[in-house]
Amino acid sequence: MTGARATRRQALFGGLCLCCLPTLGRAADAFSLDEVAPGVFVRRGPDAEATAENNDAIANIGFIVGRDGVLVTESGGSLADGHWLRAEIAKRTSKPIKYVLLTHVHPDHVFGAGAFQGDAPTFVGHAALRGALDARGDFYRQRLVEILGAERTGPVVYPTLEVKEPAEIDLGDRTIRLTAHGTAHTNCDLSMLDTGSGLLFPADLLFVGRIPSLDGSLLGWLREIERLKGMGAAAAVPGHGPVRVEFAPAIADLARYLTVLRDETRAAVAAGRPIEAAVRTVAQGEKDRWSLFETYHGRNVTQAYQELEWE
Repeated sequence: MTGARATRRQALFGGLCLCCLPTLGRAADAFSLDEVAPGVFVRRGPDAEATAENNDAIANIGFIVGRDGVLVTESGGSLADGHWLRAEIAKRTSKPIKYVLLTHVHPDHVFGAGAFQGDAPTFVGHAALRGALDARGDFYRQRLVEILGAERTGPVVYPTLEVKEPAEIDLGDRTIRLTAHGTAHTNCDLSMLDTGSGLLFPADLLFVGRIPSLDGSLLGWLREIERLKGMGAAAAVPGHGPVRVEFAPAIADLARYLTVLRDETRAAVAAGRPIEAAVRTVAQGEKDRWSLFETYHGRNVTQAYQELEWE
């Protein structure tokens, strides 16, 4: 697949994983949860794409146990992944699962939600998530069905609480502060700050080690990075990467990549370099800093070029 047809397909595919779609082996048992702060459990997802062997279990997912119940920070990438997480929660607490965050539209972050429907939680998402799921959900689901089979994929689940302005969730002994971001990684990015631990959960607004996936706005992402910095968190749980990181150096690495992508793409546009040449040359100095660079960087350049050529 080449040329404009490939570009259109890549743009639509924007996240099966665009973060998101080698191999773990069929090995959910190999996963483990780390208690990254008291009552906060996170599983690291591998730097991989969705395969039949890994159940699209490639994002960092987990949960927070409060006095009054449980909040799921990410539901997982498939019904099978969600069931794994729900079983892990049951091993650690009998408290009710009251909230499930749907941090953005990409499959590795929302298709585990079906595993929690029987708990009747509040599904929390950005105010723009419903529209994004309407536009992409069925397409993403069909692609996952082709990879995993229908029985392991799960349904498209919509938010029942839509966040537009800053909001809070009370778990009894800790408050979760929610922020709906402007278009950045996607057009429906939701982050949260756990006051009990001080941990920031920026979801895929923060990639560590794995190449960021641009499916929204490059300039918007750089703006939202400044917003994240203003939240004052010392540590964070990224959407992809180690389960807990020092926030300042991690966000600086991401900002460097996005800034180089912006500046070198602008230079390519100003020089009249065609998009195909830009894909081959822009930000190649970042190549050895990120896993899956060859898989996703070209698409990032394409997305950036299409945004910046109309500045």
